Amino acid sequence: MSQKKTYSHTPAIGAVDRYQELYQNFHWDVPAQFNIAEVCSQRWSKDSGRIAIHFEDAEGNTSSLSYAELQAQANQLSNLLREQGVQPGDIVAYILPQRPETAISVIACLQMGAIAMPLSFLFGPEALEYRLQNSEAVALIVDQSGIEAYWQIRDTCPALKTLITLQCKAEDALIWSQTVPLRSDRFDPVSTKATDPAILIYTSGTTGAPKGALLPHSAIIGNLTGFVASQNWFPQPGDVFWSPADWAWTGGLMDALLPTLYFGQPIVGYQGRFSSETAFYLMEKYQVTNTFLFPTALKMMMKACPEPKSQYRLKLRSIMSAGEAVGDAVFNWCNSALGIIPNEMFGQTEMNYIVGNSIQQWPAKPGSMGRPYPGHRVAIIDDDGNEVGAHQVGEVAMHRLDIHGQADPVFFLNYWKNPEATRNKFTGNWCRTGDLALRDEDGYLWYQGRADDMFKAAGYRIGPSEIENCLVKHPAVANAAVIPKPDKERGNVVKAYVVLSSGYEGNAELVAELQTHVRGKLAPYEYPREIEFIAALPMTTTGKVQRRVLRLLEEERAAAKI
Repeated sequence: MSQKKTYSHTPAIGAVDRYQELYQNFHWDVPAQFNIAEVCSQRWSKDSGRIAIHFEDAEGNTSSLSYAELQAQANQLSNLLREQGVQPGDIVAYILPQRPETAISVIACLQMGAIAMPLSFLFGPEALEYRLQNSEAVALIVDQSGIEAYWQIRDTCPALKTLITLQCKAEDALIWSQTVPLRSDRFDPVSTKATDPAILIYTSGTTGAPKGALLPHSAIIGNLTGFVASQNWFPQPGDVFWSPADWAWTGGLMDALLPTLYFGQPIVGYQGRFSSETAFYLMEKYQVTNTFLFPTALKMMMKACPEPKSQYRLKLRSIMSAGEAVGDAVFNWCNSALGIIPNEMFGQTEMNYIVGNSIQQWPAKPGSMGRPYPGHRVAIIDDDGNEVGAHQVGEVAMHRLDIHGQADPVFFLNYWKNPEATRNKFTGNWCRTGDLALRDEDGYLWYQGRADDMFKAAGYRIGPSEIENCLVKHPAVANAAVIPKPDKERGNVVKAYVVLSSGYEGNAELVAELQTHVRGKLAPYEYPREIEFIAALPMTTTGKVQRRVLRLLEEERAAAKI
């Protein structure tokens, strides 16, 4: 893969560097018998006053759920599912937003040895149908946010025998409020191995059909080093967590909900649309100390409220960000406006929380993904699986074994009913991420985009993140996506799709201004020769920009002109 030395030379921030000590001395301790439900709920349930979830919805309704209540209601749901014939190893799906019943459903499934399959309430009928059919789920728990999509495909999922509804009605459904509370709040959990399957999460399917990544119970252990480090040594006394990340996705489930419950701390669940105002409101009201915010969310918050300390009384002490490169514009705003240096993190469903920063333990380099978290052996490899040298662009990959030769517990087990895709994920013992990066001489990784996001224009290899970050620094730009536009002379030219900030109008003068803005800060070949203003960028449900959608649009336009 090509050489590219386009990374920041900004000095590292942070005086302490304990990285090598922490990384070299870390050893995994994974018990043979292990269950996520036991460590995330059962062990805390004896403390009747310990809060698990603070809940609020868009209408202002609020409630709190203690760990004792979480466990008791999970026991009742487990008993109901068992009555319906659900056995260990069966798939139980749920379409629920951030609400207490989401956590209850996860714990109930896992403690009975079933496999929990979270599904986003944003899924349309086709997305839902594929996952329910492919997984052969035997039960589904759904509220009003997902019932309409289910209703359209209910006859195409013959394996689905049990339907449990929340705040909605459907034919032949068990209504949660009329059935779950009537069951016993005592349940004898099933004994599971750490390597037994626990959670099935389907990838977003940006290339080909979605693949179901099957996670073992041990995956939560594998997540913890990164979670603790990226949240500045969570938990501290009084810590409260909140993230807008959907609990149906890895980012919400494995980076927010389950790790917070693992440590017996409260998490805030909000059922409603994200907005900058809502984010600051929730963090102030619940005195949130720790959060996971996508770069897209941080950009919105930065634009909407440049000086949040003048408007809100915040207790925030740590921000983790992932999904896209944070970029120094957002990095510097967090530092100056919030007094917090964000800890960037990198991972994916198949092997989550593997690279990142921890500002209190080692210095951060603005724009860098960080270093491999303790317990994870991560490298940059070429097409043949060989490690490349410093400053060489290659694919981020992680070894099945850590530096001490111990098995890394964070790995997924396989892709559901897809052995070929599982084999293709690996080159020897290296598990490929499909993401490109380079490593500098200090071991920091610098994200270069997805393998299919990189492109050449006039012979130059270009990654979108650096250009997008530059555009966002202009006050007129709320968000941007950079893609190649086919060009007969150059192969491709750089094109930017730009979402404007409030109060700005897209016109030829602004196009020229933005081009000059980028040309003055990056290499001459990186400025966007074409800019198109767009109301909103196409996004995945996890907050990632779908550049592939825009690339296909440009290819279709080019083909139509031939």
